[in-house]
Order: sequence, then C-alpha cells, then structure tokens
Amino acid sequence: MSYFWAFFVGGLICAVGQLLIDYTRLTPARILVSFVVAGVILGGLGLYKPLADFAGAGASVPLTGFGYLLSKGVREAVDEKGFLGIFTGGFTACSAGVAAAMTFALVMAGLFKPKARG
Repeated sequence: MSYFWAFFVGGLICAVGQLLIDYTRLTPARILVSFVVAGVILGGLGLYKPLADFAGAGASVPLTGFGYLLSKGVREAVDEKGFLGIFTGGFTACSAGVAAAMTFALVMAGLFKPKARG
C-alpha cells in the first residue's frame, strides 16, 4: 500500500501544478517557486512531516519536498548552532541532492548532443 500512497500523493501534487498551469496566468517558473515556498512554509509549521512520513517519496520527491528539506535543515541547524544555522542549515540539508543533480546533468550533457530547434 505504501507504493499506492506515494504514487497518489505525488500525483495529487503534480495535478495541482497542472491545474495551475491550465487555469491561471502563472508561468511554470512561478509555480515551481511557489511549490518550494509552500514546502518551506508547511515544513516550518510542522504540517509537511506527517505527509512525508505517510507518502514517502510521493511527498519528498516533488518540489514541495525540497522546500520541506530546506526548512527541516534550517530548524536542525538553528537548534545545533544557533543564529548561524539560519544561513547554513538549508545548504547542509540539501547539499547531497544538489550535488547529485549537478553530477548527473554534467554526465548527460557529455553523453548526448543537443539538437538545434527551429
């Protein structure tokens, strides 16, 4: 059942994004930023952790999960380092994911040749 709930919750998050694209004048970039900010706010309020525990990757993989990770990292760093944790916590929490994304992007850019549009 955990796969079902992960797929269902992740699909709902993506469906909200698609509805925002289809029925609002928001650009995709603004929607993506809104998802990250929503994850930070929900994580800061303690509302995203139960969803992440329930849905697993369905809640942690979308951009709302990235925002939650940032807020969680800042919260833990503030508890550990005090005021300085505000500036370091988000970077520490998401560094592995960002490094992996950059590494995979570099490898793919080296393996494949882009085609010109037009």
